[in-house]
Amino acid sequence: MPEPRTFTEQHPIRVFLLDDHEVVRRGLADLLDAEPDISVIGDAGTVDQALVRGPALRPDVAVLDVRLPDGDGISVCRELRSQMPELACLMLTSFDDEEALLDAIMAGASGYVLKQIKGSDLVSAVRTVAAGQSMLDPSTTARLMRSLRADPAESPAVPSELASLSPRERDILALIGDGLTNREIGKKLYLSEKTVKNHISRLLAKLGVQRRVQAAVLASQLEQPDTGEHRTKG
Repeated sequence: MPEPRTFTEQHPIRVFLLDDHEVVRRGLADLLDAEPDISVIGDAGTVDQALVRGPALRPDVAVLDVRLPDGDGISVCRELRSQMPELACLMLTSFDDEEALLDAIMAGASGYVLKQIKGSDLVSAVRTVAAGQSMLDPSTTARLMRSLRADPAESPAVPSELASLSPRERDILALIGDGLTNREIGKKLYLSEKTVKNHISRLLAKLGVQRRVQAAVLASQLEQPDTGEHRTKG
């Protein structure tokens, strides 16, 4: 685990904001900039802007709205962290959505808070994730994983369906379980992004699930003595 990072007035937490509402962005910026050890270094109102500005600014923390007109903050979290693994992402949403929470966990988010949060609590959350700690409640996370595994529509068929996957599909499923994007999976396995997408569509159908995150949970049940195989470089 990386050592906890410390921030001071001279070396403040560099924060990047993503929200499609300008008023919300301004409010968040005013709230956070008022703290001596926090500095808002940039913002974005769309997914495209965030994917361009985020890597250029190299923030310590990204506060990301989950629902956006041109996509979602969870995919932004996944993409930004693929370029900046040290980035801490704090997901901000108006909805208490368990599926979005699980998606955020799979994308590597450090925290997930509702927009109804008090200003002082949001400031604390930014400091917490900046220090390398998690704002995701372990009991909630465990409950979500259990509920997905226990879904009666899926659970009985899992072992045989997993066994029916081709070696390539098993590799891709394992990488989905690691939270990789289609592009990252393609690079690792020397496949085009479109080919990866087609493989994923087929394996979701074989597993009898509709959502990528459900497949990621099932990936944890893969029993492969040679699990290192799909991680081999070159």
